[in-house]
Amino acid sequence: MHVVCKDHVEIAIDEFVDEYEEAPDVVDLQKTHFSKWEPPSHCEHCKELARFLVV
Repeated sequence: MHVVCKDHVEIAIDEFVDEYEEAPDVVDLQKTHFSKWEPPSHCEHCKELARFLVV
């Protein structure tokens, strides 16, 4: 699972495919809310606002 900004979503998809050898689901965090999990607020690659969850 990767939480990333718009600029790093392609890198996160590549990392997911390299690790699991299948295509991930990409969730837009601005359109989806979780009742029991609060996603990190910043991208795991930089300090920008996290926008996508790659799972």
